[in-house]
Amino acid sequence: MSDGYSPPLGRSKDSSAPVLYLDGVSVVFDGFRALNNLSLVVDAGELRAIIGPNGAGKTTMMDVITGKTRPTAGVVRFRDHDLTRLDEATIANLGIGRKFQKPTVFDALTVFENLELALKAPRGPFACLAWLLSGEARRRIEATVEEIGLTARMHDRAAILSHGQRQWLEIGMLLMQDPELLLVDEPVAGMTDQETEHTAALLVRIAGQRSVVVVEHDLEFVRALGSKVTVLCEGSMLSEGSIDHVQNDPRVIEVYLGR
Repeated sequence: MSDGYSPPLGRSKDSSAPVLYLDGVSVVFDGFRALNNLSLVVDAGELRAIIGPNGAGKTTMMDVITGKTRPTAGVVRFRDHDLTRLDEATIANLGIGRKFQKPTVFDALTVFENLELALKAPRGPFACLAWLLSGEARRRIEATVEEIGLTARMHDRAAILSHGQRQWLEIGMLLMQDPELLLVDEPVAGMTDQETEHTAALLVRIAGQRSVVVVEHDLEFVRALGSKVTVLCEGSMLSEGSIDHVQNDPRVIEVYLGR
């Protein structure tokens, strides 16, 4: 990409501007190019699927967006923020949430308590001492429980949830932080077919209210998302378009699908 996009400082939520903008991003580890001149644009309210073979750079791309890895070169912007100049904690507080493949929930707490703990609220010592769950906060937690499909399990401990339900709970915990951009890494690995369908429907619902980027290998799940698909290979964009377009791209067939 070479349009030179540079959103003006001070514009925070202009829906006409990309939420996420990567241009010419490279990451080099001891001579190995994990990302190689990668460019990507994600719009406000967009659901985007990222696929590609192992070693394509998918995880490194997410590491760069969240500040875990510094790019060797290139532009990485979230709205009007230059992410290459910020650390992980600052980036998370800007409104970027990341869900890793393995769910990290608190087993000893109930579904409701996990979401309450994740609620975006003042975290200073005095604020914590004075914290009482307001009616508004309770309603928001209950709405999130309904959104993720765990109303019937709201007072059950996370330890007894199924694998899929634990994944939905962690997505709910991220939603409690009210992110504008949600990065989701292989959410349906190890799920049943029914759980996979539920997860696709959940991600479709929450996109639109925020931008969602999903890294996944399950192409039937990606098809169910009905979103634009970006294929990475050797750290660069190989193909982009509908799932039908990329599945019929000869380059994708050669390096990824093998048919």
